[in-house]
Amino acid sequence: MESIPLYISRDDHAKLRLLLNALPPSAGNALLKLRAELARAVVIDPAAIPADVVVMGSHIEYEDLSTGETERHTLVFPEQADIDAHRLSVLAPIGTALIGCRAGQVVDWFTPGGVRQLKIHRVTPPARAAADSPRPVVAAWLPGLERWARPSSQP
Repeated sequence: MESIPLYISRDDHAKLRLLLNALPPSAGNALLKLRAELARAVVIDPAAIPADVVVMGSHIEYEDLSTGETERHTLVFPEQADIDAHRLSVLAPIGTALIGCRAGQVVDWFTPGGVRQLKIHRVTPPARAAADSPRPVVAAWLPGLERWARPSSQP
């Protein structure tokens, strides 16, 4: 199958690289899959990301083509994940499969039972304010990063 191009904003790419660097090697498959996706992604300016591209914080409606079930989730960083609240971690296999893809695309989702396919029906961009600050996201993983991530105008 031909590889689907992925589009990731420079900001999301930087935050996801920090996440990867903070994960222990025991994270295994999640670490490897996300690393592979980031390596093949086209990194672009956040303002140039089309509205139908799945970015961190996007609201996504997709269909599992094997079951016909439609799901709606928000793609989030691991510490924000809550399946009951429909917040899906980027480290979950399905989250890693969706990041950087566009509405209308069919995406392969690798599960323990084999490959399944998802069709992305709709992508709603995140609220800009929540997506602009990396501090709450990365500070949870790396001690001392809060100080590093603070804007230089703050003490």
